[in-house]
Amino acid sequence: MARLGDCGLIRAALIILLLPRSLEECGHISLSAPIVRLGDSITASCVINQNCSRPGLDSQILWKLGAELQPGGRQQRLPDGTQESTITLPHFNHTQAFLSCCLTWGNSLQILDQAELRAGYPPAVPHNLSCLMNLTTYSLTCQWEPGPETHLPTSFTLKSFQSCQTQKDSISDCVAEDGQSHCSILRKHLTLYQKMGIRVQAENALGTSVSPQLCLDPMDVVKLEPPMLWTVDPSHEAAPPQPGCLQLHWEPWKPSLHMSQKCELRHQPQLGDANWTLEGPLPAETLQYELCGLLPATAYTLQMRCVRWPLPGHWSNWSPNLKLRTTEQVPIVRLRAWSRQRTLDNRTMDVQLFWKPMPLEENSGQIQGYLVSWRPSGQARAVLPLCNTTALSCTFHLPSEAREVALVAYNPAGTSHPTPVVFLDSRGPPLTRLYTMAQDPHSLWVGWECPNPQPEGYVIEWDLSPPSPRDGNKTWRMEYNGSITGTLLRENIRPFQLYKISVTPLYEDTMGPAGHIYAYSQEMAPSRAPELHLKHIGKTWAQLEWVPEPPELGKSPLTHYTIFWTNTQNQSFSTILNASSRGFVLHDLEPGSLYHIHLMATSQAGATNSTGLTLMTLALEGSELPILLGLFALMFSVICCCGTACLCCKPSRKNSLWPSVPDPAHSSLGSWVPTTMEEETFQLPSLWDSGMPPITKITVLEEEEKKLGPWESNDSSEICLPTLVQTYVLQGDPKTASTQPQPQSGTSDQVLYGQVLGSPTSPGHYLRSDSTQPLLGGLTPSPKCYENLWFQTSPLKSPISSVPSQEDDCVFGPLLDFPLLQGLRVHGEEGLGGF
Repeated sequence: MARLGDCGLIRAALIILLLPRSLEECGHISLSAPIVRLGDSITASCVINQNCSRPGLDSQILWKLGAELQPGGRQQRLPDGTQESTITLPHFNHTQAFLSCCLTWGNSLQILDQAELRAGYPPAVPHNLSCLMNLTTYSLTCQWEPGPETHLPTSFTLKSFQSCQTQKDSISDCVAEDGQSHCSILRKHLTLYQKMGIRVQAENALGTSVSPQLCLDPMDVVKLEPPMLWTVDPSHEAAPPQPGCLQLHWEPWKPSLHMSQKCELRHQPQLGDANWTLEGPLPAETLQYELCGLLPATAYTLQMRCVRWPLPGHWSNWSPNLKLRTTEQVPIVRLRAWSRQRTLDNRTMDVQLFWKPMPLEENSGQIQGYLVSWRPSGQARAVLPLCNTTALSCTFHLPSEAREVALVAYNPAGTSHPTPVVFLDSRGPPLTRLYTMAQDPHSLWVGWECPNPQPEGYVIEWDLSPPSPRDGNKTWRMEYNGSITGTLLRENIRPFQLYKISVTPLYEDTMGPAGHIYAYSQEMAPSRAPELHLKHIGKTWAQLEWVPEPPELGKSPLTHYTIFWTNTQNQSFSTILNASSRGFVLHDLEPGSLYHIHLMATSQAGATNSTGLTLMTLALEGSELPILLGLFALMFSVICCCGTACLCCKPSRKNSLWPSVPDPAHSSLGSWVPTTMEEETFQLPSLWDSGMPPITKITVLEEEEKKLGPWESNDSSEICLPTLVQTYVLQGDPKTASTQPQPQSGTSDQVLYGQVLGSPTSPGHYLRSDSTQPLLGGLTPSPKCYENLWFQTSPLKSPISSVPSQEDDCVFGPLLDFPLLQGLRVHGEEGLGGF
């Protein structure tokens, strides 16, 4: 690594020693042309002297145009030891660029020489050469159009000659400033009242062009300065201008006072984008002019210009603006009037007058106000003013005998012709039918049926209901065609607004009563829906209520409500309610669940949602689950019992479902008990088994706790009656009932009920009663174990249960062998085995 580093230092030092003191002296660029036409080719050569050329070193010459390397340079070494490189740029498309000759020296690129290249176009021929003689400076100023851009420095020289035929007598040239296309020849170089030749020469590095020669007399191209316009000062002697006229005078340019000239005047009304109107030529001697035929009460802008006449010359520029306003004109209008009268008392009536101005001429005078007056009868000269207003309506009081008023429009120039307004009585027939419908949001069609006789016209009035103070007077229209049956109202009709429309028929000397109707051009949806409130809530239901929003003007009436509710599983439900609904109860909800509810109010114009309501139903308590299960089980049992009772009540089916009990006095236990009991123990069905025959009626009686008798042994070796009987069913042997016919008795074999006597701590006593069998017919002494039951008769002959001894109880086996006890199922006792 140390050796490599030393070699690098030695090489760098060697390069430094070989570098010349000034690289600028090493090379030189020669160009075929420094300025060429845009798109032409340029050839350049670069020569490096022998001081910069060292044998063994890389002396490749490179070319750069701007910042880009240019390929194609040809290298050669000359006999004198110099090195030369030549390059040709075939299409030079830059208006200005630098070409550099470079040499690779070490690891860098050294610029030896640099040359600027320019490209453009030769100058075009100047055209539209014109000259003006300025009488203020007495100089001849000429201007021209230079033509398209050359992209090269171009000079323009104004050349003038004393004669148009020869260019020998040249006058001093005028060189225009850079970027300027005009130049002036001073008075001392001019020959007045004599023709002279003038041309423009354009020159740049690529060529020269000369404009056509202009031959003129400097005094023939004189341009005057514009005059000054003034308004006429008002004086007592001068009459005021007529309506639609303006009076003005002007002052010419002082150097032109002794020149004969003509002038032109133009005016423009200050109304939007109005055009100029030219007036002229004007008489220059009077220096005063009255301009008429203008719009009354309108501001105008006026300008004037002048030219030498009849000698040749150029028009001056337009003078500065003069603004004047025309006087007012008497209003030339026809006033259409309409009135309504209301009697206040026997001597006074209230009159409401409406009118509309109808201009009779295009340039009618501006109206400043309206005047309503009344001339009492018998007083020819007395005129009482009633209203002086700028509005289109007026309300005033008049005596009951007044039948007519006069209406005029006025401005400062005077008043219009008076319009008589005659008060009509409402004695004509009314319209038979009036209806309306909306055409679009800004129009209403109102129609009617013509009465008999046919009216001469109609007055249609419409206004907001209730009227708005800011809207001013109501809108009305008068139709003079009595045969029409409707009209389209477009004026002052806005959507979502309630309008009251009145139509009054007009007859020859009277009018009919007005018909009224209300309408909307467009109704909008309700602005908001009622807010939901929770009234009551349960586990599976929720009661909601809301207060309807009051009706709003411009809002379409509600057609219905739609209530939506969504649970946490994004399951959505909805129902549609009448518009008169005020509440709703949600059923079949999940207990302890969250629901989001909102109400949507809908009309014919659209729908609007209410704010959302979130609620949670009540949760089920832990103690309620067993109760619900018990209720379901009880319902199932009741249904089963009812079905069984219905089946058992029919005599045709009782024998097949309930076996006959034989008479114990005339039968033996061994012959009555089914043989299947000796072979195997019969398993009783469960209480919940649907195939189990139901019990007809069971009565459970509780006895007071008593001590155990001597027969109530706790010996587990033998099976006896349990101490606590909870549930039991009565059921016959299914095998016996299905295979062996039972002996039938002449009396009824149905068992009505059985009574079980017992207590929570004492064994149960069983008593069979209300049976037609001989077994229950009477009371006998208690039998032995092989007999059915033991009984004894009390002194009062009432059946009571006897207390047997333990020996008699279990000598021949357990009591389960008794047929009636086969249907007894005891829960809660252990040791009973398959009982």
